[in-house]
Amino acid sequence: MEARSVDEIPRGKEWQYEPKWDGFRCLLSRDGGSVDLRSKSGEDLARYFPEIVAAALNLKADRFTLDGEFVVPQGKGFSFDALLQRIHPAASRVKKLAQDTPALYLVFDLLASAKEKQLADKPLSERRPALEAFAKANLKGGSFRLSPATPSYATAKKWLAQSGGGSDGVIAKRADLPYQAGNRDGMQKIKKYRSADCVVGGFRYATNKLAGRKVVGSLLLGLYDDDGLLHHVGFTSAIKAEAKPELTDRLEALIGDPGFTGNAPGGPSRWSTDRSAKWCPLKPKLVIEVCYDHFSGERFRHGTSILRWRPDKVPRQCRFEQLKQKVADPMKLLK
Repeated sequence: MEARSVDEIPRGKEWQYEPKWDGFRCLLSRDGGSVDLRSKSGEDLARYFPEIVAAALNLKADRFTLDGEFVVPQGKGFSFDALLQRIHPAASRVKKLAQDTPALYLVFDLLASAKEKQLADKPLSERRPALEAFAKANLKGGSFRLSPATPSYATAKKWLAQSGGGSDGVIAKRADLPYQAGNRDGMQKIKKYRSADCVVGGFRYATNKLAGRKVVGSLLLGLYDDDGLLHHVGFTSAIKAEAKPELTDRLEALIGDPGFTGNAPGGPSRWSTDRSAKWCPLKPKLVIEVCYDHFSGERFRHGTSILRWRPDKVPRQCRFEQLKQKVADPMKLLK
């Protein structure tokens, strides 16, 4: 099932609500002594999560298909950065990470079992009780946890308000529909968006020229730590075409050191490209307020959107502490 992004939690008796986990979606199937882990794109994930494969083989039930999400616990939340580390080409590295930072598989749907091979054809109102019965008989702690669900709109609002630390919103599913594979008709996702004031520590030029000249493509955002170092925390690229020439002039006038004095963009990584390493440092003069949905590992997990420029804000006031928030412990939601 795929989710359609919406701004508000839908209301009505036809909806069931669940926390939206910030992990890797995966269909997990067992057929006797064989376990298959499959991502949304169809990639085989079994080699990256050997501890989940072993745990699945240890379950009492030997034939089933589950829909769920991989997360890696860290402190009182889940670490997406630790989860990313698991997608590693070296088997020895994967084995060590499986021991040092074992993953959990959070289960939110049952599509088939030994008793009922075609549960996916039944509405969620029937699949959820079947899942809860399956979980009661098989998922008793360990690497598998039952993800909570509720028909209560008030509870869903509470989950959304407390999102963070590994839960980044709410999922609403139609309880009266069968499993909607390949479309977005049966599931909606609602995220909690926040804003932050950031220093523009650099920028990248767009790949394509505008009216024959190079123009800005994205702004590189920074925040100060307690030692006064400016760290790169993300980017924003939603810049209107008509605003780019004037903004480019403004940025080019500020090109110069120091740029980022802490963590800087474009460092070597498996995902870096020639373009990602090319950026222009700026003097720390500009402050911009951006909208974001998730912050972890000292950076914005996704691209941000521009809300407004803040000429009234001193760059040194743009610190990490503004992003601190009180969130619920996601582990307390799991059974």
